[in-house]
Amino acid sequence: MHFIGDLFILFGAVFIFLGAVGLIRMPDVYNRIQVGTKGVTLGAIGVLFGLFLIHPLWWSKLLVILGFTLLTSPVSSSAISRAFYRSGIKVWHKDDRASDKEEKDA
Repeated sequence: MHFIGDLFILFGAVFIFLGAVGLIRMPDVYNRIQVGTKGVTLGAIGVLFGLFLIHPLWWSKLLVILGFTLLTSPVSSSAISRAFYRSGIKVWHKDDRASDKEEKDA
């Protein structure tokens, strides 16, 4: 069970890392919020399940942490993206990159 728990922790860590890379690679704040939320939530599930397999007596604490993460992560990302939208930040379009390059060249 210890080895399988380690694999789940590694699985979770990989998703957390991919979420961090997505924060750098995505073109606008809306995509960054989505990638960060999905990566951290899925990564936390993997890490917490791996910890459960390694330390089964911690199940109640891990369940509370998991519930808190599953409830607060999507709600907070939705609130942040709504605040960005209300403040007037535009959604990125593929054509925006071409128009920005033309303005710099002129």
